[in-house]
Amino acid sequence: MPNIYGFGMYGISGTYLLYFALLMIIPLWAQMKVKSTYSRYKTVKTLSGLTGKEVAEVILKANGITDVKVVRGEVELSDHYNPKENLVVLSPIVYSQPTVASVAIAAHEIGHVIQDKVADYKPMRLRHSLVPIANLGSNLSMILIMVGLGLTYFMTGGLGIYIAWIGVLFMLFAVLFQIVTLPVEFDASKRALEQVVDLGIVNSQEHRHCKKVLTAAALTYVAVAVVALMELMRFILIILNVNNNRS
Repeated sequence: MPNIYGFGMYGISGTYLLYFALLMIIPLWAQMKVKSTYSRYKTVKTLSGLTGKEVAEVILKANGITDVKVVRGEVELSDHYNPKENLVVLSPIVYSQPTVASVAIAAHEIGHVIQDKVADYKPMRLRHSLVPIANLGSNLSMILIMVGLGLTYFMTGGLGIYIAWIGVLFMLFAVLFQIVTLPVEFDASKRALEQVVDLGIVNSQEHRHCKKVLTAAALTYVAVAVVALMELMRFILIILNVNNNRS
């Protein structure tokens, strides 16, 4: 009987224990970093006294963008740009408070608007085009892989392996989406930091603090991409192992 999960006869190997520990630790560490940095700088007032909403509107106006509305969201750290509805949604504190965190996060979201409306930023276009198939991959990949591997127990021939590889293909699109997201997020932060300096929204010290906020936020995207890639590689190795054991 093939060992489809890579477990040894006497329990899970040390390698797999380390692997699953990393799967939990990497995103947990990134989330803790974001929350601690945000908690620190959401109480540090800026000299300009501009709220996140005002910062967003100043940058939009400076870039000649008039068809995007800035609105207040309901959940903390739920800030995002919705290109379909031309909305920038800022979480309550970011929307209404004149803090370093508010400036950094609001400017970052407008960085996405600039990518979309002014720069015609190609990686952002690619990410948007990947959304439907990435969502499909996230929903179906694990089902197909598990069904395919399960069928190897009950059926001869290669049907189960083929189904598992189709699942990996779907997972690949989901991983590709996470990888493409990285340059999009880093570029939006770069544009944000340039805008707040060029428009005189922050001074040099506040600029350094804003950079810390955006760097911490970027770690979450890096963590998600790393974990997704690790999972993809794990299932590829499992399927190869099963296929070798069957041949």
